[in-house]
Amino acid sequence: MAMKKTAAKKSPAKKAPAKKPAAKKPAAKKAPAKKPAAKKAAPKKKSTGAKRKPNAAFMKAMTPSAALGAVVGEKAIPRTEVTKKIWEYIKKNKLQDAVNRRMINADDKLKAVFGGKGKVSMFEMTKLVSNHLK
Repeated sequence: MAMKKTAAKKSPAKKAPAKKPAAKKPAAKKAPAKKPAAKKAAPKKKSTGAKRKPNAAFMKAMTPSAALGAVVGEKAIPRTEVTKKIWEYIKKNKLQDAVNRRMINADDKLKAVFGGKGKVSMFEMTKLVSNHLK
C-alpha cells in the first residue's frame, strides 16, 4: 500500500506547475503596436526644372538583327525604343495571353526573335531581345 500512496502523491505534484499569468504580459506589449499618429509630410524640395537624365547605356542606338528588324524596323534605335516597339507589336496583334497576362504568345516573326519558343514571359522576353541587338 505504501506504493499506492507515493503514486498518489506524485500525480498532484505534476499538476502543480501550471501556466502562470505571465504569459499575458507579451500580449499586452503587442497591443500598442498600432501605427503612430500620421505625421505631416516634409515639404518637397522645389525642382529647378531639370528632368532626370536617362542612363547613357539605354539611350545608345543599337542595330537590331534581321529577325528583330522585321518587328521593330531596320534602323538603329535605343533599347528603350526597341522595348516600346515590341510591346506596340504585341498589343496590335493581340499576342498577350488572355489568362496569364505576363505571357506572350509568339507569332512567326516573334518566334525568330524568341529562339523558336512559342510562349515566353515578359521578363524572359527582354533577355531574348537583348541577344538580337548589336
